[in-house]
This record gives sequence, structure tokens and C-alpha cells, in this order.
Amino acid sequence: MIEKINKAKEEIEIFKINSSEELEKFRLSFLVKKGVINDLVNEFREVEADKKREAGMALNVLKKLAQEKYDLNEEKFSKKQSKDFSKNSDKSLDARTIQIGGIHPITLVIKEISQIFERIGFVTEEGPEIEDDYHNFTALNFPPNHPARDMQDTFFITEDYALRTHTSSIQIRTLERQKPPVRVLCPGRVYRNEAVSARSNCFFHQIEGLYIDKEVSFSDLKQTLYYFVQEFFGKELPIRFRASYFPFTEPSAEMDVYLGTETEEDYRLTKGTGWLEIMGCGMVDPNVLEQVGIDPKVYSGYAFGFGVDRIAMLKYGIKDIRLMFENDIRFLNQFSGF
Repeated sequence: MIEKINKAKEEIEIFKINSSEELEKFRLSFLVKKGVINDLVNEFREVEADKKREAGMALNVLKKLAQEKYDLNEEKFSKKQSKDFSKNSDKSLDARTIQIGGIHPITLVIKEISQIFERIGFVTEEGPEIEDDYHNFTALNFPPNHPARDMQDTFFITEDYALRTHTSSIQIRTLERQKPPVRVLCPGRVYRNEAVSARSNCFFHQIEGLYIDKEVSFSDLKQTLYYFVQEFFGKELPIRFRASYFPFTEPSAEMDVYLGTETEEDYRLTKGTGWLEIMGCGMVDPNVLEQVGIDPKVYSGYAFGFGVDRIAMLKYGIKDIRLMFENDIRFLNQFSGF
């Protein structure tokens, strides 16, 4: 890995950029998703744990070197083009009004949540939205007759493939290639065949977390979630845990936050109870650990998952989940400048 990074560093240093065309060629070679650096980032995930620190530091230096070289030359050519343009421009023309865009509230929330968990050691992982039966169901302890496998609840593409119903499949893929300790965060879009209403949709966004190590307990899980709520909302919200059931955790629970019923919107959103469920959680079932070759007698862990959409509704006071996906410019303009 280090040899490949050093080779890429040498290529960047000797790359000559004397025109905007060569600048674009440099960008396509090193800085895009299919470029050299991104390939090294993907390969870094497979590096052995004891070599990750050295490789990670070298990779960060490489990324900084490439970006600085690109930025320096981009500024040089943009200034040159600006000077050429000023000679032939008509300064008496009215200026064009440029509308300021903004980041979508879902993206804002995913970014903020990820930063909170990154501060306590979680690493973000991603996975495919079209998932096979094994990673979406079997490896997560879903029995063959579980309702989630029914076509009334899941969007199947073929008999063996479906649009993923949760981002838990990313956890399985991570555990297949990485042995404990594992501490990952898995954001992404998921799909379920549900009725569309003010509080639910047939597609939505999840963030799931997983921590596997020796002597992990349910109290560790609760403290992690208390930490998240306090960091994210910045205040003491009433919280409760309720016993629940999930095939891949045992024991399992759901966590609610209290909104009250003072307004009609809150009453409708909480179905008159004042409480809104925002996440499910629990201790990882031993069967799940055995599926990926981890000894449940040595290791334990917890998992949690929550809907980003509902978290965004709480944070920004959005009372109808459908507003976030209708592309209404009046709604989106409220987030301009974020």
C-alpha cells in the first residue's frame, strides 16, 4: 500500500500543467471518483489494522498534495481567463441575479450526525442499495417466514434481490472483511412498501451504528444514545426506552422522544401520545455474529438505527415528511445558505 502511495505521489509531482486542458486531465487522473486517489482510499479499507495508521497518514498527505496542486493551477488559469474576459466585456450591462442554493435538510442532518459519532470513534461505511437476500435478511437472522420477506413490505427486484429495507446489510458486509473491534456508522437510503403519510414514506433515510468488542453491554448502548441526543438537540429532551423486537438484536428496544401534544401538528405526528419513536436498538444477536465468523462467547456488541427524516423533522420543525421530497422551491429556500 505504501509503495502505491509513493508511486502516486511521484506521478503528481512530475505532472506538468501548462494549460486548462492539462489541468482537467490532472483532475480526472487523481481527484475524481474513479481516479487514482479514490482507488487507494478503497484499497485502504482492506489494509491490516496494524498498518492502517501509517498508510492513513501517507494517504492524507497524498490527497492534500494533489488538491493543493490542483487549486494552485486552477487559480492561475482562472485569473488569466478573467483578464482576457475583462478586455471584451461590456461593463454597462446589468448584473445577473444569482440565486443562492442550499444543502438539503436530509444531507445536513446526515453530516451533523456523522460528525457527532465520529468524535467517539465511529467510522462511516457505505453499501449497495440493491441488496441480495443473504445480506439483507439471512445474515441478519430473519427466518424464511418473516413478514419483512413478504412482497407487501419489501420492493423485490427478482426472487433473490430487493431494494434494501435497512442499512444493516452494510454492517454484515463490514464484519465479513473486518474483525473486532468494529465501530461503524452506516448512512443511506432504504425502501419499504409502506403507505405515504405525514409521518412515513415508501423510501426514507437511515443511519445505523454497530459496535463489536469484548465486554460490550446494554449500558454502553444507552450512554451512547444519551450522548447523541444531547449533542444533536443541544437540550435535555425527555427520552424513554421501550422493549421491542428485532430479528438481529436481543434484547431489543425502541427509543422515543417527547414532543407533547400542545399543537395540532405535534398531536397528529405523535398520534396523540406526545411521544415520537426515533430509533430502534439492542444487543447484537449471537446468531448474527456466528454468521460472519465471530465467536459470540468472546465478543458482544450493540446496534442502533434511526430514521434521518424524522430527526430532520424534529430539528427543523417540519411537520410533514412529504415536504422534504416534493422539490417545492418555497420549502427548499428556507435552507439557503446552510
